Amino acid sequence: MPPTLLLIRHAQALHNVASDWSHDDPPLTEFGHQQCKELEESLKNSEIGNKVELIVVSAMRRTLQTASEGLEWVIKEKGIEVLPDAGWQENSDKPCDTGSPIPIISSEFPAFDFSTVDPLYPDKTTNPATNPYAFTRKALLARGQTCLRNLYHRPEKVIAVVSHSGFLRVGVCNRQFFNADWRVFEFDEDEMGEAKAKGEERYVLKEWKETEEKGGGMGRSEKGVFLPKREDFPPEVVQVDGEFAPPVGDEGTAERPPGL
Repeated sequence: MPPTLLLIRHAQALHNVASDWSHDDPPLTEFGHQQCKELEESLKNSEIGNKVELIVVSAMRRTLQTASEGLEWVIKEKGIEVLPDAGWQENSDKPCDTGSPIPIISSEFPAFDFSTVDPLYPDKTTNPATNPYAFTRKALLARGQTCLRNLYHRPEKVIAVVSHSGFLRVGVCNRQFFNADWRVFEFDEDEMGEAKAKGEERYVLKEWKETEEKGGGMGRSEKGVFLPKREDFPPEVVQVDGEFAPPVGDEGTAERPPGL
């Protein structure tokens, strides 16, 4: 059986306050630390929070802080492993969405093992055509599928993931997440089976009714399904007669992520 996923957005970080994207890998605000306490209390009082067997976390500062504080009782009291993962980082290549070098961030979180983090992290710009973390539509949607594929084959029954609103919405589950809110998903075996019958490999999630109808586990997130929009991705550049130019039209930008 594939695991149930407890997906969590990080608490409020410095760039969230005034929509200032110039902060490098920003930390949580004081209010963000308070939100972590509320997150911890919410998960402690939930059945799913007490069943977590593994924590996967984006290797960025705000998500690592949220995992450290919002899931502290799971980590310390239950000894649950925390796996920093480059795949769950945020979408854009702005300073606020670009992580810190592994030697720096690992020194700030010595309790976590960063040895399995892709050494390419935090680079998002080198060879954008092949870089899995590049800020392109193709790379983002593929990264979402890679993240889901990796978790699908894990042995744990419940996995908590601390990530980012943009990546969760665009690449993973088409849902909105308020800071420090959480939602629960299962893999949709029926839809995945239909795709497989057509020769396609797709990893599909379906949300638990409880968090979908409530608007997140804490009831703070906007309800509904939110498909990717054109502005979620940078303009594609194509080669025409040996020269690079923006594409004509809007082809593909309204499609949902593979498997969603």
